Amino acid sequence: MPLKTTTEKPAKKSIWKWLTVLGPGLTTGAADDDPSGIATYSQTGAQFGYGQLWTALYMLPFMMAVQEACARIGLVTGKGIAAVVKEHYSKPVLYLVVGLVVVANTINIGADIGAMAAAAQLLVPVHFVVLTLLFTIVILLLEIFTNYKVYSSILKWLAITLLAYPITVFIIHQDWPTVLKATVTPHIEFSFAFLFIITGVFGTTITPYMFFWEASQEVEEEKAKKRSISWPVIYAMWKDNTFGMLVSEITTWCILLVGATVLHNSGIKDIKTAADAARALEPLVHSFPHAGYLSKLIFSIGIIGLGLLAVPVLSGSAAYAVAEAFDWEASLNLKFRKAKGFYGVIIVAMLIGLAINFIGIDPVKALVYTAVLNGVAAVPLLFLIIKIMCRADIMGEYKSRLTSKILLWVTFIVMGGAAVAMFFTI
Repeated sequence: MPLKTTTEKPAKKSIWKWLTVLGPGLTTGAADDDPSGIATYSQTGAQFGYGQLWTALYMLPFMMAVQEACARIGLVTGKGIAAVVKEHYSKPVLYLVVGLVVVANTINIGADIGAMAAAAQLLVPVHFVVLTLLFTIVILLLEIFTNYKVYSSILKWLAITLLAYPITVFIIHQDWPTVLKATVTPHIEFSFAFLFIITGVFGTTITPYMFFWEASQEVEEEKAKKRSISWPVIYAMWKDNTFGMLVSEITTWCILLVGATVLHNSGIKDIKTAADAARALEPLVHSFPHAGYLSKLIFSIGIIGLGLLAVPVLSGSAAYAVAEAFDWEASLNLKFRKAKGFYGVIIVAMLIGLAINFIGIDPVKALVYTAVLNGVAAVPLLFLIIKIMCRADIMGEYKSRLTSKILLWVTFIVMGGAAVAMFFTI
C-alpha cells in the first residue's frame, strides 16, 4: 500500500502541472466554437452532408500554425499585434488592421448575442429584446468587474459545454467507413453555395478575433508570471496552443458530423431557427421522456455557455487592438478607472452589437454570414502576421522557420483563394 501511495502522488502532481499550463490557447480554442461556429458547422453538415467533413482534419495544422504565430508574437515582443503593427508599419496599415478586427468583431458580437437570446427562448417565454439586454449586461459586468485570474478560470470551465456534440456522435449509428473516407478525402464543388459555406467554415475556424486575443492574453500571462522569454516558455505556450486547437477541431468535426447524420440524412438541409439546430442533439436524449425539450435544453445551455465565453473574447480583442493603436492602458487586470478607454471600447462594441439585433436580421442566418465575413477579413490580417513572423528585427531568434512559413503561407493562399472564388461565382 505505501508503494501505491508514493507512485500516485507524483502522477497527480504531473497531471495538475500539465493542466496549469493550459491558458490562452485552451480559452481561444474553446471560444473558436462560439455560437457562430456552431451555426456554421451545423448548417454545413445539414446542407452538404459529409461533403465538408475533411475541412476539420486539414484545417487543424494550419489553425495551430496561425495561432501559435500570434501567441509567439505576443510572448516575444511583450505587445499585442496592433502595438507591433503600430511600431513597425505605417498608420494606414495600422488603421486597416484595427478597423478590420473591430468591424468583424462587433458584427460577430451582435450575431452571438442574438443567438444566445434565440436559444434561451427555446426554454423560457421571454421577449427577444429583454433577453438580448440581459445577456449584454451580464457579459459586461463579468468582463469589467471580474478579476482576470477569476475570469480566465470561468472561461476555461465554460469550455465543458462543448461535450454535447462529441457524445452525440457516438450515440448515433454511424456508417464509419463512409465517415472516415469523407474525413480524409477532400471534396470540392465549384458552386457559390459550396464556396460560400466553406469560406464561412474557414472564417469561423481561423478567425481574426482569435489572432488578437491570444497574442494579448499571452502578454497578460507573462506579466502575471513575470517570466522572461525563452525556448521553455515558447514550448509551454506551444503545448497550451496545440491542446486548445486540437479540442476545437475535434469539436468542429463532431458538429459537422452530427449535422450531417441527424439533419441532412433526415431531409433538413437549411437551418432556419434555433429549434432546427437543436434537433441535431435529439439522439442524445431520444430514450428519455420529453426528448425534444431536453435536446433544446442541452443546445441552449451550449449556445449560452459558449456565448458567455466568446462574446467577452470578441469585445476584449477589439479593445486590445484599439487601445494598443492609441497607446491606452489595456488590461483585464486593471480596474475600470485605470483603463477607461480600453473598457470604453468593450462597452461601445457590446452596445453596437446589441443594436444590430434590432434591425430585423434573422439571428441564425446572421451567424453564418458573420463567419463568411470573418473568412474574408482574415486574409489581409494573415498576410501581415506572416510578414511579422518572418522579420528578425521583430522576432529575433524566435522568428518563423521553414515548417511554420510553409503552413502560414498555405493558409493564406487557401483562405484567400476560397474568398476570391466565392466572389467570382456570385
